[in-house]
Amino acid sequence: MPAAAGGDHVHVFADLDALTAAAARRFVEDAREAIAARGRFIVCISGGDTPRPLYERLAHFSHGDATSDVAWSRVHVFWADERCVPPDDERSNYRMAREAWLEHVAIPADHVHRLRGEIDPRAAAAEYDIELHAFAGADLVLLGLGEDGHTASLFPHSPAVVERREDVARDRWVRAEHVASVAMWRLTLTPAVINRARDVVFLVAGARKAARVKEVIEGPPAPDALPAQAIRPDDGRLSWFLDEAAAGLLRGRRPTNPPA
Repeated sequence: MPAAAGGDHVHVFADLDALTAAAARRFVEDAREAIAARGRFIVCISGGDTPRPLYERLAHFSHGDATSDVAWSRVHVFWADERCVPPDDERSNYRMAREAWLEHVAIPADHVHRLRGEIDPRAAAAEYDIELHAFAGADLVLLGLGEDGHTASLFPHSPAVVERREDVARDRWVRAEHVASVAMWRLTLTPAVINRARDVVFLVAGARKAARVKEVIEGPPAPDALPAQAIRPDDGRLSWFLDEAAAGLLRGRRPTNPPA
């Protein structure tokens, strides 16, 4: 089944700013709902250029935006993936999120659960698997889409995608893999845990992603080659937030919101 069939939702926005505003609203809605229902909000975030404006907008919420306030003390932040580099490395997803967002809001330090890219990759994956299991999965997972169809650090034909049924059977939520295409070790959540989330949102912008967006959303199922298609929440909601350029090759798509 293509990745956006059935009850999934594709939202097209006029530009990145409108996409970012909508993603911020979704974040706030999910946070308020989770905190009201369960006393805490668990979000798994991704790196990349598209989510950074979202993190910067979330940082602004801590400075008195009464319509978008979040009980930051009840928020727990995890990562969907990480490069195996120290946390102060410029390639670190943790560093990007910290500088854009986390150091500007009152999230307790022990609620920030980073992947330790500076230690042995397999040891880092094992300890994160235990830590994430203790929280029983996520309320919201924010993902991107690579030009090769990867998401998180689930790359085409990688064991974390090809062996996804084994991961489900073993309840394995985190993997360490050496990715030949980028010549480095990566840590990633598996589809087994991403698909347990209550809400999964892909954030994708730019015309260079348009062909892959069309292939993932409208093309035949080929999750080994297009790992983003392996993301099919078991009981949760799957949404695509696209700017007009990224949605440019989809059939009949028009912006759902004007620019923010």
